Amino acid sequence: MESQGTVETINRHKPLGLSDGQVIDMYRYMQLGRKYDERSLLLQRAGKINFHVSGIGQEAAQVAAAFALDRENDYFLPYYRDYAFVLSVGMTTRELMLSVFAKAEDPNSGGRQMPGHFGSKRLRIVTGSSPVTTQVPHAVGFALAAKMQKKKFVSFVTFGEGSSNQGDFHEACNFAGVNKLPVIIFCQNNQYAISVPAHKQLGGKVSDRALGYGFPGVRVDGNDPLEVYRVVKEARERALAGEGPTLIEAMMYRLSPHSTSDNDLAYRTKEEVDANWAKDGIAAFRTYLTELGLWSDEQEHDLAAEYNLELKAAIEYAENAPFPKPEDTLLHVYSESDLKGGA
Repeated sequence: MESQGTVETINRHKPLGLSDGQVIDMYRYMQLGRKYDERSLLLQRAGKINFHVSGIGQEAAQVAAAFALDRENDYFLPYYRDYAFVLSVGMTTRELMLSVFAKAEDPNSGGRQMPGHFGSKRLRIVTGSSPVTTQVPHAVGFALAAKMQKKKFVSFVTFGEGSSNQGDFHEACNFAGVNKLPVIIFCQNNQYAISVPAHKQLGGKVSDRALGYGFPGVRVDGNDPLEVYRVVKEARERALAGEGPTLIEAMMYRLSPHSTSDNDLAYRTKEEVDANWAKDGIAAFRTYLTELGLWSDEQEHDLAAEYNLELKAAIEYAENAPFPKPEDTLLHVYSESDLKGGA
């Protein structure tokens, strides 16, 4: 009778150049994004904030992409579900809570914009606007600036698969392809454009659309952070080598409703959602780290306690922070000379 020993987990991160410490940090950011998201949903249900757009189920790909980029030099144009991404590149839970509570200290917009419209000059996060997909041509513009000024940075832009059907996406891809610009165009295909499933909005793969614009398109499992890291890192190397853009389609699933004003079970079944919870990238990555001896139940318990305290402090600060003053309404809308009646 043959002995059935345990199968040893293969270390997949070291061949990618990632240290044990880096993959642990990646997991920590995934969990921070998830905990922030869950807490914001509770705050909305409790009537303390007005609105929340969830990114639950998309954290693994977001964090992996952030770690594959140069977080000291690259420019980022995220979309409204990218909490785990912006946390990974340096935003804090306090800053995000100031945004959802619409307080004057909110670094994104001073409490003026809907939550999820990230912006930070300090972190090179470019302010997004409300119409979907407009961030894609903006990212191409930053990439054009990098090429014109001969600077070694790339721009990285994210969006959902629904946005890939908008004209902004196609015009940006065409311009980026013609000019071989250093931009990474990262589609988070979460299977739903609000209530419209992918099979009713896409006639093929998003990644295949890159072919028409003369640059590579890659489809990757968005629940596998190490594979996402590899693909984004290779895309960045291509961009810096002058080889132009890459379109990446990360396949994932939106595990939560589109927003707090959405009843997702009106257009999908609980069985479908539950089946995708079983594929959750965070849970799979925790298993990977645990099997390598890099993570334990004790560490998980300590991390949860740490993040509970951090989020509690962030919420208390944001709740007690002042709202914008009515007289500040026109700040940053008009130039100082306009306000003073100048030419």
